[in-house]
Amino acid sequence: MKKMDAIFGVVRIPLDGLAVLAALLCAYQLRAANIDLVPGFQLLEPASTLPPLAYYVPAFVLPGIAVYIVLAACNGLYTLRSTLSAWIEMGRIALTVIFWFTIVIAWFFLVLKQLFFSRILLVHSAVFMTLFLVLARAALLFLQRSLLRLGYGRLIVVSVGSQEIVRLARETLLHDYHYLYVGHLSDLTALQHIAPGQPLDLVLQTDPNPGSDQTIQLIEYCRAHHIGYGFLPPVLADVPHLLQVERLGLLPLIRFRPTPLDGWGRIWKRAFDVVVSMVALMLLSPFLLLIALATLADSGWPVFYVSRRVGQNGRRVIPVLKFRSMTADADTRKQQLAELNHRRDGPLFKIKNDPRVTRVGKTLRRFSLDELPQLLSVITGHMSLVGPRPHLPEEVERYNPEQCRVFAVKPGITGLAQVSGRSDLTFEEEVRLDLQYVEEWSIRLDLWILWRTVFIVMSREGAD
Repeated sequence: MKKMDAIFGVVRIPLDGLAVLAALLCAYQLRAANIDLVPGFQLLEPASTLPPLAYYVPAFVLPGIAVYIVLAACNGLYTLRSTLSAWIEMGRIALTVIFWFTIVIAWFFLVLKQLFFSRILLVHSAVFMTLFLVLARAALLFLQRSLLRLGYGRLIVVSVGSQEIVRLARETLLHDYHYLYVGHLSDLTALQHIAPGQPLDLVLQTDPNPGSDQTIQLIEYCRAHHIGYGFLPPVLADVPHLLQVERLGLLPLIRFRPTPLDGWGRIWKRAFDVVVSMVALMLLSPFLLLIALATLADSGWPVFYVSRRVGQNGRRVIPVLKFRSMTADADTRKQQLAELNHRRDGPLFKIKNDPRVTRVGKTLRRFSLDELPQLLSVITGHMSLVGPRPHLPEEVERYNPEQCRVFAVKPGITGLAQVSGRSDLTFEEEVRLDLQYVEEWSIRLDLWILWRTVFIVMSREGAD
């Protein structure tokens, strides 16, 4: 660790203490003078329960500072070498102040069984604490980055190995002020020649092999010369956000997640799917009944068509419910029309101006109304509102291993491919977009796709 990292890490503690002290004293003086935070408006009554300053400081200010510092330490705000962005650090400060505010209220109300000295004093304290702490951290960060730009405190890094360092790591080392990247060396011999004249802080190996003599010798050289050693994962370097560092007992473990849609993300997505689907079904029920009657009048029974598609994990077939938009014998006629398939780029079967589509079915397909019954599939848990579109088992049998990665999540009524071209896309483009969704899922991405779906459907863009 660089000395400057340690200095700035330690300085954060007294700096935060001074910021909290200033905030609590400022809030006290404002309350004592009956000054509101809104200029020109006098909303406060004269303070009647405010304690003397001589009591306020030892009884509340000093314990308040100690409580905040403990909470900030638990929230990771005092790591000696901070790698947090400024926005994340500000967010953690605000969250820590909220915790502090809650603990103060709980202590006075539940333990002391009395109200705080002044409610507005407590509100002012929280506001000033957030403001002063953020300003103090911003000033410290500005000073540290200024020194880094001048070359002080940078971590001097070299990469070693027969493979070149991956692009993402190289760009980070070249553009992040925390690092001074010396370059890439082929082996330990090259490192031994450069090390005496160039003080190094970290050696990154790009081709680690636990059974290799070169790897063992490189590690021993770094340990003997007090140089930090690290290695980049030799696989999956193109998706670092899907790698997690965990522990297997006492041993570190790097685990690959097929998708960030895991843990609480999966729970929130499922809750969102159920609530939105139920509300949509209730609001659309008269319209759904009208579509059912129109289908019945046009081509008779059945009104619905159940398509068997491959679901999540690719291990089972799920029922996908749709309004019937084709003739009742559409499946039996599929082989007869095989030569009309215009999707020659993959396993999908699509026909332009399909003769099996009914008159009502053309309208349903034009505006994707035949997909609305799939809201029931979402409620039952077979599908999601957003995800890769489900495909037929005979189509999936022709997938290659990379294409099978789309089954990491539930299939969806709409998806990234559907709002990026629909049937105008080639199969490879559709798979690429589906994999991008699987690997970069977020609640924000789901909301954006749903928003885009409304406009895509209304414009009939890419409708087949």
